[in-house]
Amino acid sequence: MTLGQLIEELGGSLTQGNADAHIEGVNSAPQAGPTDLVFAEDADSAAEALTGNAAAVVLRPNTPISNPFEKGIIESPNPRLWFARAAKLLKPAPAPTSIHPSAVVDPSAQLGRNVLIEAGAVIGADVHIGDACHIYPRVVLYPGTTLGNRVVIHAGAVLGADGFGYVRDSATGSYTQFPQQGTLVLEDDVEIGANTTIDRGALAETRIRRGTKIDNLVHIGHNCDIGEDVVIAALTGISGSSSVGKGAIIAGQVGIGDHAHVGPGVIIGGQAGVLSGKTVTNDGLKPGTVLWGTPARPLKQVLRELAILARQAKSRTRPE
Repeated sequence: MTLGQLIEELGGSLTQGNADAHIEGVNSAPQAGPTDLVFAEDADSAAEALTGNAAAVVLRPNTPISNPFEKGIIESPNPRLWFARAAKLLKPAPAPTSIHPSAVVDPSAQLGRNVLIEAGAVIGADVHIGDACHIYPRVVLYPGTTLGNRVVIHAGAVLGADGFGYVRDSATGSYTQFPQQGTLVLEDDVEIGANTTIDRGALAETRIRRGTKIDNLVHIGHNCDIGEDVVIAALTGISGSSSVGKGAIIAGQVGIGDHAHVGPGVIIGGQAGVLSGKTVTNDGLKPGTVLWGTPARPLKQVLRELAILARQAKSRTRPE
């Protein structure tokens, strides 16, 4: 594509350079070649980018620059986002429908257009896969799982397995599995990381809503509802019948108990915990407030509590 075509698709403005310059891909500033695009978010990174080999640089408006090599300059309020969207446009077109010979696809599964299923994947009975989905090696989709369009499932993920639900006989101490016969639905543009597991519903459904991105090694239990455009980082565990609201951000190693609820836009910091049955929201908090600790609460509050404890501990250890 040319710079002009990218700008026509993505917006922004070409303030220097040739709109007909050909761009083949994106790269970091040190590794960029003469047909690559790079981005910079401040004056220092812009200076590095403009002295490298890239064909063009995406910058914030009014970034102070010196452009001795007359590279293409695109101005955008969010260079990182413009760069990421350009990378998608410059990526080669998806392969036509292709199923690796070692993949196992049940005859009753329904596949959309331009679906790519890689080596060793197992697609169970009555699975529905939408258009332009990419299933990486060794993924397992249990029977009845539904994927929307443009869903990406990375290697080793297991979707739609039975939830961890058992009923205990108090007389004998033995456990009997509660029925695990619901479904799992992933809506459009969801991405699931490697070796992540998501259980189907017990009697109803587990649902991952449009645009949500889930990292590697995450577990989501049965009957959960994860809202649109949620981001969940690695090693997080969400117990059954919990919900996460639209636009929430959950950092790594967060633990969320069963029947807990995380409100829209909530940010939970790494290793925090939400106790079973509890609800955390942004009510009364400034936008962007990070919740931390167990139980999760505003980070500034946690730091004040820790400071008080530290002072008390120090005063108790002073010699008399």
